Amino acid sequence: MLTEWKNPFVLAPLAGVTDSAFRRVCFEQGAAMAFTEMVSAKGLYYRNANTEDLLRIHEDEGPVGIQLFGSEPLMLRFAAEKLKDRPNVCIDLNMGCPVPKVVKNGEGSALLKSPALAEELVREAVKAAGKPVTVKMRIGFDEAHPVDPAAFALRMQEAGAAMVTVHGRTREQYYSGKADWSVIRRIKQALDIPVAGNGDIFSAEDALRMLEETGCDLAVIARGALGNPWIFRECEALYRGQPKPERPDTDEIIETVKKHALRLLEDKEERRAVREMRKHAAWYTKGVKGAAALRAKASEAESLDEMFTIMEGLKDLGPAK
Repeated sequence: MLTEWKNPFVLAPLAGVTDSAFRRVCFEQGAAMAFTEMVSAKGLYYRNANTEDLLRIHEDEGPVGIQLFGSEPLMLRFAAEKLKDRPNVCIDLNMGCPVPKVVKNGEGSALLKSPALAEELVREAVKAAGKPVTVKMRIGFDEAHPVDPAAFALRMQEAGAAMVTVHGRTREQYYSGKADWSVIRRIKQALDIPVAGNGDIFSAEDALRMLEETGCDLAVIARGALGNPWIFRECEALYRGQPKPERPDTDEIIETVKKHALRLLEDKEERRAVREMRKHAAWYTKGVKGAAALRAKASEAESLDEMFTIMEGLKDLGPAK
């Protein structure tokens, strides 16, 4: 079962963020499961060079699901079959991405407008995957294209989906406004398979409220984990009735940045690793009083040694958060 992990707190798939290096940091802090960045089914079919980077899963990771996107049933079937021998626990089909370049191709959240096609995609993936197939969806598209999210989710269940993750926003909302958890609850009540709730989880308290208010099986954390892998240890502690751990001090932030960067270096050349760490350094230091100048310097770092030297400056700023 996809919900039989050590706790119900999962790292969401985030493009440009949830590569192996970041997932490993989150697993160390208590994440029970994580997803890869979105992987194009077409990219797999045409052997795109960058696609293989997205599929890298290290041996010391916990359970990882590979998230695929596409809108052609035979292409999804090919991709699922190609991935069945990988060390991933499931294939997750993206039906929630709001990005225009994805939507205009009829992929991501555009599939909410085509439930019959979405159902066919699930059926084809299930035939080939050799492991559970799950679906990530939103609660609607826009006012001009009304969607019954519970009915859509039911179709995914009937097509063979093993779990549905629901982001409580429409495509039109992107990430603005407030996620509607009541719809997540309605979908949970309608389905027999596990349902994971996503949207507006920025603290351990939020994650527990998601579980309590919606009755969902898993709480999927996205933006709340940016620069904050410690959210998972906090979630696990509160879930087990233990005191909430102290927020990381500057030494732990610096240590985590270095660990994260060195893991990036295992998979990518330094020039690319340091460019990717620039955004992470900004996220890791968000909320640290007086760190604005440090973030500005980190955004221009040209080597990891330079990045590490800049981050050492946190020690001069006092308590972290």
